[in-house]
Amino acid sequence: MKVDMIIANSFLMTMEGKGVGMIENGAVAIKDNIIVGTGTTQEILSTHRAERLIDATDKVVMPGLINAHLHSAGALFRGMAQDMSHWMQKGLWPLAKHTQEEERVRGSLLSIMEGVKSGTTTFCDFETPMNEIVGNYVKIGARARVAEVVNELPDTIGALPVGELYPFDPATGQRKLQKNICLMEQWHEQENGRITCLFGPQAPDMMSKELLLELKELAEKYNTRLHMHVAQGDREINQMIKRYGKRPIAFLDELGYLDQRLMAVHLTEATKDEIRLLTSKGASMMYCPGAIAIIDGLVPPVMDFVEAGGTAALGTDSAAGNNSINMFNEMKFAAILNKVKRQDPKVFPAWLSLRMATVEAARAIGLDHEIGTITKGKKADIIIVNVDDPGLRPVIGDPIRNIVPNLVYGARGHEVETVIIDGRVVMEKRKLLTIDEKQSIIAAQDVVNQIAQRAHDDIVGSESDLLKMMRADYL
Repeated sequence: MKVDMIIANSFLMTMEGKGVGMIENGAVAIKDNIIVGTGTTQEILSTHRAERLIDATDKVVMPGLINAHLHSAGALFRGMAQDMSHWMQKGLWPLAKHTQEEERVRGSLLSIMEGVKSGTTTFCDFETPMNEIVGNYVKIGARARVAEVVNELPDTIGALPVGELYPFDPATGQRKLQKNICLMEQWHEQENGRITCLFGPQAPDMMSKELLLELKELAEKYNTRLHMHVAQGDREINQMIKRYGKRPIAFLDELGYLDQRLMAVHLTEATKDEIRLLTSKGASMMYCPGAIAIIDGLVPPVMDFVEAGGTAALGTDSAAGNNSINMFNEMKFAAILNKVKRQDPKVFPAWLSLRMATVEAARAIGLDHEIGTITKGKKADIIIVNVDDPGLRPVIGDPIRNIVPNLVYGARGHEVETVIIDGRVVMEKRKLLTIDEKQSIIAAQDVVNQIAQRAHDDIVGSESDLLKMMRADYL
């Protein structure tokens, strides 16, 4: 069979079966944007001939990583809201109120570039203005599952004292809802199916019951999913108790939200009973270990969720909270933090981290029929990772194979050499082939310089912990 590309002589991790599906000296055959064959190098070369043969000796070939939850424009605020309490109110809001939509679009490209360069091929981006940001995914050639952030919070929300009940503005909610509908109608299943759309209620405490129900009906009408923060912190719990006298998950259950459409982000404050309810209804969990550890000093109950039979995926959240859109970083954080939480080194093994960034993530976001494993008939979203690196050596195959623990606990992302998305080589030899990386970084830096000037007085007025540390010459 004649194909476009064969990747041969690799440590092939198909992610099929219960673990990583390792085939030593494995190969993959690709035609157009589809995987048409996998197996040993000998098997594939004996049955396929290719226009291009990539020798992957001393390299791992695996499915592209899936970032199940991020806010891409947050890269503009990287390093501006760490080591502090009330990071959103005192760290983000003073900056966000001075940020224009076009500036958010430029900032989002930083996150996407960082993600692709560290092996992410699919991004579940929850942002605004998504109708414009989606153009960055088209430009770079990534796969994206996108939602516009919908809430009823007025533009003046940043001035609200911490702890007070949020005021809702129905006109703001309808304006943002229409943007999400427009996104769906213009972009869903575009770019050869690489771009798919979701609805994005920001959180149950940030909009009215009426708007939540309207979004649920729209998700059913368009047969898509709801990307939503749920039980993400004590701030949300307090808002819901004050407004409805109920915790978020019980409230959402009454609205019929707890089903397979719900992609529940964080679940930081979810109890075991609430988790059992979520998993019994088929909702999935988006777990962002680095962000919640840095922002809240907490470890969300992802192991409880998995043990209850739920499907969970890893995400980075925003670089404003996490400083990183690198899924290798999240895989390591996920494993280590849960070992510490359970005080058990056997908890959350390396192979589970890899699955939550590939096959389990694909299930959690509803794309497992297309991506997540290197399987005949699936889309060719593949990365090639060089393990001939000091941080990943030695490589041992017998009596114990050490590649999987080394990838999760030792890789830093720069070992990703080649990224293939939808059958197209997007990065090769660490060089992005679809955009001018240097110019994009310069453009984002220029934007941030202007935002910092405009936001100066509000940042100073926030009296954040970060600002106090800088004044005390710690930073």
